[in-house]
Amino acid sequence: MAGVRDIRRRIRSVRNMQQITKAMKMVAAAKLRKAQEKVVSARPYARQLQEILARLAQAQVDVTHPLLDRRPVQKVGYVLITSDRGLCGGFNANLIRMTSGILAEQSKGTGLVTVGRKGRDFFRRGKVEIINEFTGLGDDPSFLQAQQIAGEVMSRYQKGEFDEVYLVYTEFITAIQQKPTLMKVLPIEQPEGKLGRQYIFEPSPEEILARLLPKYVETVIFRTLLESKASEQGARMTAMGSATDNAKEMIDRLTLQMNRARQAAITKEISEIVGGAAALE
Repeated sequence: MAGVRDIRRRIRSVRNMQQITKAMKMVAAAKLRKAQEKVVSARPYARQLQEILARLAQAQVDVTHPLLDRRPVQKVGYVLITSDRGLCGGFNANLIRMTSGILAEQSKGTGLVTVGRKGRDFFRRGKVEIINEFTGLGDDPSFLQAQQIAGEVMSRYQKGEFDEVYLVYTEFITAIQQKPTLMKVLPIEQPEGKLGRQYIFEPSPEEILARLLPKYVETVIFRTLLESKASEQGARMTAMGSATDNAKEMIDRLTLQMNRARQAAITKEISEIVGGAAALE
C-alpha cells in the first residue's frame, strides 16, 4: 500500500487538475453561448436563400451555370471540418471515423479538403490525398474564411477536378447532443416545387444566378463552420464536466485510501509500543 505522503501528493495533483478542468468547462460554456447565438442567427439566412432558389426553380427558367452542371462522377471531394484543439470528447473521433468509413466504401477517386488540425493530422498519416488544408480558424470563424474555403471548392469543381463535393461536419442540436453529418454541396440541387407565380427578372436570370449560387455555397459553408464550432464547445463543456466529476470521485477514493493507510500506520505504531512494553516486563 502506498504511503500517506504519496497519497497526499496524488490528491494534490488531482485537485489541481480538477481546477483546470472546471475552469475549461466554464470557458467552454461561455463560448458555447456566443457560438449558439451565431448558429441560430445564421440558419434563417441560409433558409431564405434556399427559398429563393426554390422560387427560381418554380419559375421554370431554363438557365445554365457551372455550379449546376451534372457530369459522370469520376472523383468525389470531401470537406472535413474538425477542430484545431482537442479535449472535446469524441467530437473529432466521430468525424474522423465517419470520414474513414465513407472513404473506405468509396470506389471512385476521392480528394480531401481538411478544415482544422485534428482531421489534417490524422489523414496526413494515411493514404488519403489531401488537396488543401485550412487551420487556425479560431473560436469565431468569419465569413471571409468561409469564402476562402468555398472559393477553393468551387474552383476545383468548375475545373472538373471534383465531380461532386460533400461536407462532413457536426450539426449542433443541443449543448449535449451533436450529430456528425454528411451533406452534398455541389452540384447544387435544384429544389423541386410546384409551378408558382410568373416572375419578371431584373437583371436576367443568368446574372442573378451568377451572384446567387456562389453566395449560396459560401453561406452553406459558413453555417457549417458555425455549427461545428458550437458543437465543439458543447462537446468540450460536456467532456470537461465529466472530467471534473471523475476527479472528484478519484479524490474521494484517494482520501479513503489515505485514511486507511494512516489508520494502519497508527495501529502498527500502537502494536509496536504495546509489544515493546510487554518485552520490558
